Amino acid sequence: MTSAPPAPAAAPAARAAAPAAGPVRRLAGGLHRRPRLRLALLLSAPLTWLVLAYLGSLAALFLSAFWSTDPFTSDVVRTWTGRNFRALVTSGVYGQVALRSVGVALAVTVLCAVTAFPVAFYTARVARPRWRPLLVVGLLMPLWASYLVKAYAWRIILAEGGLLDSVLAPLGLDGPGYGLPAVVIVLTYLWLPYMVLPLHAALEQLPDNLLDASADLGARTWRTFRSVVLPMVLPAVAAGSVFTFSLSLGDYIAVQIVGGKTQLIGNLIAANITLDPPLAAALGTLPVAAIVLYLLAVRRTGALGSL
Repeated sequence: MTSAPPAPAAAPAARAAAPAAGPVRRLAGGLHRRPRLRLALLLSAPLTWLVLAYLGSLAALFLSAFWSTDPFTSDVVRTWTGRNFRALVTSGVYGQVALRSVGVALAVTVLCAVTAFPVAFYTARVARPRWRPLLVVGLLMPLWASYLVKAYAWRIILAEGGLLDSVLAPLGLDGPGYGLPAVVIVLTYLWLPYMVLPLHAALEQLPDNLLDASADLGARTWRTFRSVVLPMVLPAVAAGSVFTFSLSLGDYIAVQIVGGKTQLIGNLIAANITLDPPLAAALGTLPVAAIVLYLLAVRRTGALGSL
């Protein structure tokens, strides 16, 4: 019998004939062996944009709030002063406007939550499964229209002798007209989808066996809602409130369209942005601080994980 040639002799020749790995393959292999480096490179671009565009603009806002304006030329004087923040503290007008703005944002948030829950419950639990996607699309359709179109449509509805007055006239009632109630109504309509969608997702994931167990134990509808449903969807309500609160707090266009003589913090910022930019920057720190405090309060509910 003849013995077969030894196999190891062919291995060095095969390795010698194989082409050397290119720089791209070596880089890919190095990144594959270092997952932390791969993650850092993946997040470097968005984090750089976040730091430069968002955090950088906030830093510029706070920095310019310590500057002043020349009363004769209206030029910005880049000297450090706390005059703008002293004006915010000592002037009662700014405090009243800030409290009014926070009150409007909270009122819009509460109205959105109360209105969104039955709508979301129907779309998630009552409607037939084949109709649910269409209903969700219907809820999103108002977001496709222009902000100004919707706001001016409400201006026509709320006008004296408008559509709302015509509907309420047979009942002996009048519409709210232009003013603070009109602002709350319009903002509630504008930001309602941002509350409906998180609630719809939470109610859709609510296990049916929990509702069945509550009914088997003799709980009535209100007790089931208070003890079972509400604790399960509360993080979704808090997540939606982040959008409704922050968007309402910084809005100023709806106030100009239907607010009449109402002044909110956004209007004061817009009014001073050309005449006194440092004061406008100082005013801009108020909604930023309010939103940060609101986020810290919402964080305790675990809602930030639902965003």
